Amino acid sequence: MTCADNDGAELVYSGVAGGTHFFHHGGGTNYQCLPTDPQWGTYQDGVQGWKAYMYGAEYFLNTNVPFDSTSFHDQDVPCAVCYVPTRGSKLMIPARNTCPTGWTREYHGYLMAEHHGHAGAKEYVCVDEQPEKIQGGYTNRDGALFSPVEARCGSLPCPNYVEGRELTCVVCTK
Repeated sequence: MTCADNDGAELVYSGVAGGTHFFHHGGGTNYQCLPTDPQWGTYQDGVQGWKAYMYGAEYFLNTNVPFDSTSFHDQDVPCAVCYVPTRGSKLMIPARNTCPTGWTREYHGYLMAEHHGHAGAKEYVCVDEQPEKIQGGYTNRDGALFSPVEARCGSLPCPNYVEGRELTCVVCTK
């Protein structure tokens, strides 16, 4: 994958596009660019119940407009994350816990989103590896919920990803 030639854009990393399964109501609402070389933190292999899931993305075309469906339909989607040095940037990288060379790590932790089966999907967010909580805030009211995100093999390449393994994340600035 490459970056557009916009004011000297530089490739930060390339990978595979991912997101929530098309049939799930919950999970994350925004596509993610997942690096080809994930880094792991604390995990439990295998799919567990109360989680959000990350699937690889595919092109879904039923006509030849705007792209040739015979060439692209059901093909896995690559991605690239680019940086323009003349503009400041903050970047969340899923499935990594270190920043690219030249970037500053603000924090790292675990990718979280709404449970895959819930009615309301939420944005994928990076939650610090040492999360905080509001003291005295324990009561099960089932409002917006944060669930760890597990990798799901298929369009998401396994290896290097592992079925059911919780995904890390890192927030970087430059």
